[in-house]
Amino acid sequence: MPALALRVNGRGVELEASHAASLLQVLRNDLGLNGPKYGCGLGQCGACTVWVDGVAARACVIPAAGVAGREITTLEGLGTRDCWHPVRQAFEDAQAAQCGYCLNGMVMQAAALLAREPQPSEARIRSELSGNLCRCGTHVEILDAVQRAAVLIAKGARS
Repeated sequence: MPALALRVNGRGVELEASHAASLLQVLRNDLGLNGPKYGCGLGQCGACTVWVDGVAARACVIPAAGVAGREITTLEGLGTRDCWHPVRQAFEDAQAAQCGYCLNGMVMQAAALLAREPQPSEARIRSELSGNLCRCGTHVEILDAVQRAAVLIAKGARS
């Protein structure tokens, strides 16, 4: 298998991976990063959302070899328990997770939105998150969390 060089969560990694391996497979199976989840495998549910060069992307449909040398950020790259990213903090404060399966995608998509548009309307938040599926019914809490995160960011919380 050929060597693959990636930048994941700010650090360089090199590993052997099949050219057929998806970014999600490499992140979870080879690097042990469990933030991105396998959901549909078709890029439609959002559970596997990561950032590629700061843009939200579905890791299950991206060939790992196709992102060599680009900056990949997973949920694990959005702060630490000592210093959460404002979106992660807001999701915790709003108790916006029930089963937690969609949480990775919701947080990553919301953080990407707030990086581009720090004060989105509720309609804009709904639109941005519409491609992320949640079956538990915590939609109201998720919307609240994104709005809380926008306030935290406006107050100067680290993002």
